[in-house]
This record gives sequence, C-alpha cells and structure tokens, in this order.
Amino acid sequence: MERDYRDGAIEAMPTELLREPLVWFFAEHYRHRSVCKRLRELAKTVAFDEDALRDVLRFLDSDLPLHIIDEEDDLFPLLRRRCEADDQIEKVLGMLSGEHASDLHDASAVKSLIVLALNDHRGPAGYAEAPQIIPPFCRSQERHIAVENAVVLPIARARLSETDLRSLGRRLAARRGLPDPFAEAS
Repeated sequence: MERDYRDGAIEAMPTELLREPLVWFFAEHYRHRSVCKRLRELAKTVAFDEDALRDVLRFLDSDLPLHIIDEEDDLFPLLRRRCEADDQIEKVLGMLSGEHASDLHDASAVKSLIVLALNDHRGPAGYAEAPQIIPPFCRSQERHIAVENAVVLPIARARLSETDLRSLGRRLAARRGLPDPFAEAS
C-alpha cells in the first residue's frame, strides 16, 4: 500500500471495506500514517506544493473528525457493551477518548499552518513554528494508531458479533452518505 506522493494525493478509502468495518478502521489508520509521512515531508521543504497541502488540509478538515466520530459514537460504545471485565478495555478506551480531543486541537494548529502556507504560496518549512507543530502532531497520531491497531482492533475482532459488525458498517456508510454496504446480502 506504499503511496507515491508526487501528485500530493491521499488515497481514498475503498468503500467495499465498509462490509468489513474492522478492516476499514485498519485501512483508515494506514491513511493516517500516510498523512503523517506526507506532513513530515512537507515540513522539510520551502517548495510550495499546493495540491499536497490542499489534500492534507481536506484530510484534517473532514476525514480525521469523521474517524474520531466513528470511534467515539460507534466502535468504542460497542466495545464497552461487548467486552468482559478481563479485557480491561475501559482504561484504554478512556485514554484514547481523551486523546481525541487533543488530536482535534493539534490538527487545528496544523491546519492553520497549512492555510498560512497556502495563502503565502510557501512550503511549511518556511515557518519557524512548523517543527513545533507538525512532528509532535504526527508522533501523537502514530502512537494513538499503534494502540488502536495493537489493542482495540484485536479485542473488537474477538468480541463483536457479526450483527455488531454489520451495524457498524452500516453506520460508517450512513455517516458518509453512502448506501448500505450489506443491501445486496440482506
């Protein structure tokens, strides 16, 4: 899934993954890591790459908040209902939920920097604050995603029923204005 960023594009999510919502989350996490990789590249250059900057801005403006809603409104509540005390998931989910608020705050700072770069037709490295904004945001995102991939998704795979997964896939699709991914299979 390695991406060539010469065109600045961030790969779109394949909608067929909505039929496998845990795979959807894993793929979405891959996209987050790709965005971080792209942000780090952009943070090292004064060259203006409008397409790349706009693509990252779109991701931070819409995809990141949607992903957080997916987890907070759907995945995490499902896990809270299905997990057993021995899973000890509540502490992890509580930590991740707390991080979601700071993710949005930190993303706002990154977005402001990107908007400034777009308005000035400059690369982010042309701004003294870029090293204090972009790398910490990326490190936080990558650590957060690592916890979700290593802890949350495996527990979800073990605890969520087929009915839970279908419901989750439907809710993810509906949030994006997409048709029921299971309509043909019903």
